[in-house]
Amino acid sequence: MKESLKPVVKAIQSRCNVTLQEFRDEVTILLQPECLVDLCRALRDEFSFDMLENETAVDYWPQQEPRFHMVYHLLSLKREAILCLRVPLNGNAPVIPTLETVYPNANWQEREVWDMFGIWFEGHSDMRRILMPADWKGHPLRKDYPLGYEEVQFTFNYDKISVKKPAPQE
Repeated sequence: MKESLKPVVKAIQSRCNVTLQEFRDEVTILLQPECLVDLCRALRDEFSFDMLENETAVDYWPQQEPRFHMVYHLLSLKREAILCLRVPLNGNAPVIPTLETVYPNANWQEREVWDMFGIWFEGHSDMRRILMPADWKGHPLRKDYPLGYEEVQFTFNYDKISVKKPAPQE
């Protein structure tokens, strides 16, 4: 762990119940959803983590419960460090508070996570689809989402596939 992160990690551990993981100098903090907003506000205001670099989700279905993990990477230019936060979420109705009030750029990233994974962000100002059409059913990056694909065309199945394909208009 970088020397500049040691006081930050110590302060985080004193504020809320977290689990610390280190791998190749990357520090990951596993925390509960109710601590997220206050902790991010403290990281921004007290420890100069002034940028939400990215925000995404991971789906562990069917191997693990809790099914989802929200993943946040916070950047501090002053400390020259990146801190990773992971928040486990229940798979039945995943809900987490929005970080939009702390990091305004979370708006679009949270909309993308909602659209692709179906994780709802409580308190978000504009929770609607951003990548898929508004009437789309389901969330495509969930592991239980049905795959729909077109069969690959080879010489042995050319006739079968060409019947299904629409012909170009002249």
